[in-house]
Amino acid sequence: MTATLAPPRPTDAHPDGVTGRGWVSDAVLSGVAAASPFLTTLIARDPERFEAIADAEPGETLSAALATMREAVATAGDEAAAMRALRRYRKVLALTAGLADLSGKWSLQEVTTALAEGADAALDAALGFALRTAHKAEAPNPDFTRGYAVIAMGKHGALELNYSSDIDIIAVFDPEIAMVPEGQYHTKHFVKVTQALVRLLQTKTEDDYVFRVDLRLRPDPSSTPVAITFNGAMNYYEALGQNWERAAHIKARACAGDLAFGRSYLKALRPFIWRKHLDYAAIADIHAMKRQIHAVKGHGAIAVEGHNIKLGRGGIREIEFFVQTQQLIAGGRNPDLRVRATLDALARLQDAGWLTAENRDDEAAAYRYLRRIEHRLQMVADDQTHELPEDAEALEEFARFCGYDTAAAFSAELVAHM
Repeated sequence: MTATLAPPRPTDAHPDGVTGRGWVSDAVLSGVAAASPFLTTLIARDPERFEAIADAEPGETLSAALATMREAVATAGDEAAAMRALRRYRKVLALTAGLADLSGKWSLQEVTTALAEGADAALDAALGFALRTAHKAEAPNPDFTRGYAVIAMGKHGALELNYSSDIDIIAVFDPEIAMVPEGQYHTKHFVKVTQALVRLLQTKTEDDYVFRVDLRLRPDPSSTPVAITFNGAMNYYEALGQNWERAAHIKARACAGDLAFGRSYLKALRPFIWRKHLDYAAIADIHAMKRQIHAVKGHGAIAVEGHNIKLGRGGIREIEFFVQTQQLIAGGRNPDLRVRATLDALARLQDAGWLTAENRDDEAAAYRYLRRIEHRLQMVADDQTHELPEDAEALEEFARFCGYDTAAAFSAELVAHM
């Protein structure tokens, strides 16, 4: 069974007369025009940007765009200028990654890594601007970040970011080593910086947004500030940390700010995440999490029309849940299982004898396939959606976007994987 998708099936459509060039074929471009208003708009509004992307290697395009964005944000005179630079960068990232995915130019891992590293770059640049502004400085200063780190969670942390995804982050600081403006309290300063960071990235302007940001994975989000202290986080996890929070931290990674401090924070959390003995309460918690997955609408049957390929039965979350629970059960005694990425963890679990090679290959193939379907769903309108079209005509169109001649052919392969 194939684990990859073909380029979109060609139609007669082209975005405003633009034709394929370089490594972007006419078939891919016409498929985009037929099924993805988001990518079509990016191409049609700036044909020169599309031509530059198609005429260079994707990695070279993103490296050049990153350098331009960093310089522009670092020298921006106000927040509006910084926002424009960040949003221009995101458009290049979205178009390059989307076309490289649809063309088969990049593997799933290359696509998700580029998206996650793009989020890292945007966070780091926006943080630099927010800190410079808070310190009323004319130029960035590396000392401003000392003792403050942004922790990437979920797929962002594992370098598995969705095509159109929120980024889940935790902002943490250590008042013993962090620098703040004279006369400022640490918490007030870093709350202000974190709020500015979120505003720079997710405010919707005429240039759209960069990334939607979610801070709710921090300890007790209903009663804690958006930036938490190192000791406050440690005390919470030691006394009140839940098993779902242990699972969430399997993928955690320092991604912006003081990376050395961020890594030391995660190192201090290892005893909380990885335990040599799994107690009965933890096992009951895992069963409860599984029941919550089953309670999602549509989980009782494998369907196609309107099916949620992330949360529905046979979906992405089931694979991730299986992998992370096995890591929680065995990772305390086997450090080799302490890896972030789902596919890496499947391979390590097979090496350790927790599943057969056939199980590993089936789950890996399904994961790759479903993640690519998820990306194509999100490429349509840049929405964080996981639900397949319910309308028969829309499903037929989406099937062609996924490289199939008919919805029936698409459905057969999808159901086989699920």
